[in-house]
Amino acid sequence: MGFANGRHALITGGGTGIGAAAARMLAAEGARVSLLGRRLEALQPIADEISGTAIACDVTDRAAMERAFAEAREANGPFDYVVLNAGIGDSAPFLRTARETFDRIIATNLTALFDGAQLVLPDLLQGEGKRLIVVASVAGLKGGAYAAPYVASKHGAVGLTKSLALEFAKTNLTVNAVCPAFVDTPMVDESAERIAKVSRRSVDESRDALAKLNANGRLVTAEEVAASIVNLCHPLSGSINGACVTIDGGTSA
Repeated sequence: MGFANGRHALITGGGTGIGAAAARMLAAEGARVSLLGRRLEALQPIADEISGTAIACDVTDRAAMERAFAEAREANGPFDYVVLNAGIGDSAPFLRTARETFDRIIATNLTALFDGAQLVLPDLLQGEGKRLIVVASVAGLKGGAYAAPYVASKHGAVGLTKSLALEFAKTNLTVNAVCPAFVDTPMVDESAERIAKVSRRSVDESRDALAKLNANGRLVTAEEVAASIVNLCHPLSGSINGACVTIDGGTSA
């Protein structure tokens, strides 16, 4: 097996996109994988494919996270790699953005990171080669019109990552973020559908328009992001700490 043989990887938002791709790659390296997400029907096929553990969990509910993390720990042992990937997006003019939308995005994309990190740190501060990886976005590195709540949440994710990296720099834990541009995932599909509803473009044309916002003119693949996540888990990545790894085709260059 690979470098992760017998180690426990916990991934939130593990049923689709980046989470599912990371689960497959870490399992291929020998990790025992726990997949968390809102919908068990999305998680279970991935879990069955990689002999992992699927656990339904709403990451905006700290008590639910505590129960889910305890179930994962019971099934697969203490956490070695934790990938906080669950996230949602939306887009609208700022003056037409409801406070409820802002609260929902912040709760999923930022507050859940705070809760998740606090709940896994006791495991991650014990033993060698522990990793905490936050799936942020290039939206956490610059501004973005018509997406203020999402951009604010991802700036918060980057700030939290850097702060934890510094606080625990002298331990055996590293804390890093991956910052992709537009990725070929269900979230981009939803964005394309929203664009199509308010424009004269088809959904396919809207997807193409999003792809062209990436400097290389194409959508990033989930596997490309997952490969960076796996690399951050590697034993030789122990000096990468507090990094924001961009997977964006040059968009943030």
